[in-house]
Amino acid sequence: MSRYAESTQVSSDRSRAEIERTLTRYGASSFTYGWDDTRAAIGFVMEGRQVRFVLPLPDRQADEFRLTPTGKQRTASASETAYEQAVRQRWRALALMVKAKLEAVAAGIVTFEVEFLPHTVLPSGRTVAEDVLPAVEEAYSSGSVRQLQIAGGSS
Repeated sequence: MSRYAESTQVSSDRSRAEIERTLTRYGASSFTYGWDDTRAAIGFVMEGRQVRFVLPLPDRQADEFRLTPTGKQRTASASETAYEQAVRQRWRALALMVKAKLEAVAAGIVTFEVEFLPHTVLPSGRTVAEDVLPAVEEAYSSGSVRQLQIAGGSS
């Protein structure tokens, strides 16, 4: 199966700028962006919530960049080109995801809170997903998970 935008020529900078424009169009009141060697992140404020998406970046030293599909060593330049292509693909996928989530909210399919809940930043600086996912994993590994329900239970 091929990846979305796997051969895109759209630069990472253009994708990030597209995300920023999309967020502005849908009502974000602020936007931030940063990166290090292993990840990039975007953050924004919308509907009174801080939201953060972390984009894991590929490992520059991975065989998929150092070697051709037939296993031959790539030149440093070819390796960097393959790496940059993978980074561009990830930024295009993030742009698509953000746009799709915002459009689903605008169409009334989901609420902002539901769609962006895992990425909502809590006062601790952690996201809801960072706080909740370990408990979900524990529930499944311990086997104390309730049967599938169509309607949610009341608290």
